[in-house]
Amino acid sequence: MQLIIKYLIFKPLQLGFLFLTLLVINSCIEQFTPGPSQDRNLLVVEGLITDRPGHDTIKLSTSMPLGAKSSPNPLSGCVITVSDDIGNVYSASEIFAGTYVMNSPFQGVVGRSYILHIKTNETYHNLSYESSPVRMKPVPAIDSLYYKKVVLSQSSDGFPLTEGCEVYLDTHDPENNCRFYRWEFVETWEIKLPYFVTNRVCWVTKNSDQINIKNTTSLSADRIEGFPINYISNVTDRLNLKYSILVNQYSLNQDEYNYWEKLKNNLENVGSLYDIIPSSTPSNIRCVENPSEPVLGYFSVSAVKSKRIFIKDYFPGMPDLYTDCEDAIAGLNDSIASLNSRVWVIIIVTYPPPGYKVLTYLKGCADCTTRGSAIKPDFWEDSK
Repeated sequence: MQLIIKYLIFKPLQLGFLFLTLLVINSCIEQFTPGPSQDRNLLVVEGLITDRPGHDTIKLSTSMPLGAKSSPNPLSGCVITVSDDIGNVYSASEIFAGTYVMNSPFQGVVGRSYILHIKTNETYHNLSYESSPVRMKPVPAIDSLYYKKVVLSQSSDGFPLTEGCEVYLDTHDPENNCRFYRWEFVETWEIKLPYFVTNRVCWVTKNSDQINIKNTTSLSADRIEGFPINYISNVTDRLNLKYSILVNQYSLNQDEYNYWEKLKNNLENVGSLYDIIPSSTPSNIRCVENPSEPVLGYFSVSAVKSKRIFIKDYFPGMPDLYTDCEDAIAGLNDSIASLNSRVWVIIIVTYPPPGYKVLTYLKGCADCTTRGSAIKPDFWEDSK
């Protein structure tokens, strides 16, 4: 009994001491901002050349310090050349800040190796950079590109209430040479405003922001089936009318595959200071004057094969983005302040007299070019 009494007396003392300790520790906590590892920003290179003529692009920028809110700064005024293993040297021109396009008649050739050369100006310390040689590997065609509906919610009797869509591809290399793959895609979809305004129909185009890679090294055959390329949910209007996706397939060597794999893991696993620490993502580009200086990015060389599909189907539960368009009413002859700058006319009713105009404060309700282009893409002409 005495032991129990002592315990009951001592327990509150313990809890009180613990509370005071935590209070003192908490009062000493200060915000921690990790410092940058470099005194100056690092060079960031995004480069891809293919076996297709025209528009191969090299993008240069400088990284921002850790914790900065801004985007990377484009690096202008550099001299960009690409050399191959038979002595040819090709130049690139800067079309806008930090973006350089290979000059005609450059076109990559399967089997040849290429080196990227960069010379910066005094704004970036007059340094020279070059990549390791990268051989252009062949890539097989995409066998098929297709989609399947995804039921997101359903009624008690199993009827789909909302649906999304998953796009898949199949490919294979009968020569078993292309064991490492990467895919990019471009989405285009048609939008139509519910009002008979001038710019009523447009096409919205978005480039992929995903890292899609896969290897077949563990398989006996170089074959990929049912690889998920893109998921389309019901929180977007992509599937409301007609949707198109163009998929580009690239072949990689193992070093580049490792680069993309590590970059993908870093992007997916790092969310806060206490998540997995980003591992160093290796680049194939080095600074000539200071080989130990880190460089971000990769110079990619690959043949490319493409395939496009259209999706024109019914998906229940698609959103209506124009439910809040009708904001005010004005007479047909009323003077409207800030017309076509802050307020737009979306409906004109003339009968019965005296008629009226319906106004909106959302430009996107009166002009679809706020989201896309009113010029129909060339490839849309051949679609069903």
